[in-house]
Amino acid sequence: MSLIRLILNVLWLITGGLVMGLAWWLAGLLCFISIIGIPFGRACFVIGELTFWPFGQDIANRESVTGREDIGTGTAGTVGNIIWFLLFGLWLGIGHLTLAVGCFLSIIGIPFGLQHLKLAMLSLMPIGQTVVARA
Repeated sequence: MSLIRLILNVLWLITGGLVMGLAWWLAGLLCFISIIGIPFGRACFVIGELTFWPFGQDIANRESVTGREDIGTGTAGTVGNIIWFLLFGLWLGIGHLTLAVGCFLSIIGIPFGLQHLKLAMLSLMPIGQTVVARA
């Protein structure tokens, strides 16, 4: 990891990354309460980790990365995304969007606001997406 990425990730924690990462993990714990929610919960912990250290990582469609369709990239994934949106996605998206606006108010916070926007989009429809390292 480059020094710049490390500095950005540490500053990110101060500009809302810590709070939203914990929110993702809380959503994951709530998902684990039911057996059906375990796949959602696992995804929450992966995305929560991305939320703690977003610089140097990106989000990609899982079908594009693996080259094959799976249950999360097909019709079941769409149904799952609708359920996710209604239960958690809207609220996590609002959290990221609110923090993005706060970051955009200062010119220095623009890179952090862009990360919050990326995560807000992911929070609306996370099923069928994957985290990849940026070169």
